[in-house]
Amino acid sequence: MQSLQISGPPLVRRIDHTLADRLALSTASPGTMLPTGDFAHWLGGRRAAHAFRTERIPFSALDAWTFQEGTGNLVHRSGRFFSVEGLHVTVSGDEGTEEWHQPIIRQPEVGILGILAKEFDGVLHFLMQAKMEPGNPNLLQLSPTVQATRSNYTKVHQGSDVRYLEYFTQPDRGRVLTDVLQSEHGSWFYRKSNRNVIVEAIGDVPDHEDFCWLSLGQLNELLRWDNVVNMDSRTVLACMPGSAGAESSALRPDADLMSWFCSERSRHVVTAERGALRDVPGWQRSEWAISHAEQRFFRVVALSVEAGNREVARWTQPLFEPVDTGEIAFVARRFGGVLHVLVAARVEGGFLDTVELGPTVQCIPGNVAHLPEEQRPAFLGTVVTATASDVLYEAVHSEEGGRFLNAESRYRVVLADETQAPTDPPAGFHWVTPDQLASLVQHGHYLNVQARTLLACLRTIAPTA
Repeated sequence: MQSLQISGPPLVRRIDHTLADRLALSTASPGTMLPTGDFAHWLGGRRAAHAFRTERIPFSALDAWTFQEGTGNLVHRSGRFFSVEGLHVTVSGDEGTEEWHQPIIRQPEVGILGILAKEFDGVLHFLMQAKMEPGNPNLLQLSPTVQATRSNYTKVHQGSDVRYLEYFTQPDRGRVLTDVLQSEHGSWFYRKSNRNVIVEAIGDVPDHEDFCWLSLGQLNELLRWDNVVNMDSRTVLACMPGSAGAESSALRPDADLMSWFCSERSRHVVTAERGALRDVPGWQRSEWAISHAEQRFFRVVALSVEAGNREVARWTQPLFEPVDTGEIAFVARRFGGVLHVLVAARVEGGFLDTVELGPTVQCIPGNVAHLPEEQRPAFLGTVVTATASDVLYEAVHSEEGGRFLNAESRYRVVLADETQAPTDPPAGFHWVTPDQLASLVQHGHYLNVQARTLLACLRTIAPTA
């Protein structure tokens, strides 16, 4: 079997049709290894099998973390893992100039988010891990087979080995189905990327009680459950090779989409300068948190963690904690009977490039509640007032639980009409098909992490919905 081949511009690709057929079969399968009806019991059993505990602590109780003399940056004594620094962002464009200051996570190393695949009874299954992350509201969620920073898998923490890592670092252990560098949250990370990789294993794979094999059909069902499939799993699943996608089915051809996207990137001038955390205007540090003077956006806090099934059983660390639940949505319409979603060209201070494609709506409503209605995010009203019959998808998902505390967002796909979402949308927005997004996501830094979650969620929607 040949793996996915990519060449030429981002929307020009060759699909391994045999692989596409196997993925379609997996999507239609209820699974043969762990019945979906037994999944909640299995996950509950893994939660009961290990000791999990988190506790908020003052910064002074952090072990191996310290505020650096001079800059006030929050750093680890090893010089690895990550640091919390200051960032000054200036964005210039057709609408004028905007600037802001904020804390930011700097983690220059590239992590591995890898899912192992294997065929059972003629159906591709994917090895998922019941992994504890301290920031998740329910602690234990489904993660990729391997979810590890370079500091983790090179054992800077002097912990145990990362299970199944060899399948993603030794080429002879499997066949690569997809492997692409993707951004993390550009609002909270400074130029952070991870490898999103899926490998089909060659030979037998050893079992472990904290891992289970699930079909794509089962994973799609679990994506409709609140706080079950973690962010790292969602972004890897979004990178799953899709169908070729006929360009003729799209409202706007691929060339128009790429021209618009290049124009959006070129018309924004973004300057992001790292600086001292202690000098970030509008932010204040107390014994327990670094927070905005108006108590908006997020806080930097500290946690003590105990996890019986992690490479290290106990540790302390800082995390970012949003002030409220996020609202993330694609507004959708059908053109010629084909579902389209409205993407936004989003500027985030931590992106490698100026712009990535994001959801129609991506915000924490409480952060914009003080603004006049005309200054609030476009289409927010359409999303939050949608009737149940217009909601094609809805679930609450956690963001990255290793760095963010209680960071939940309500993800939705909402049908609209011409009066709510015109065929010719406002500047900065563009109609695309899910197939066009599936083509772009095979390349790095085109879709932001929130759009990738929604792309994975779009695959749970029946074609006739």
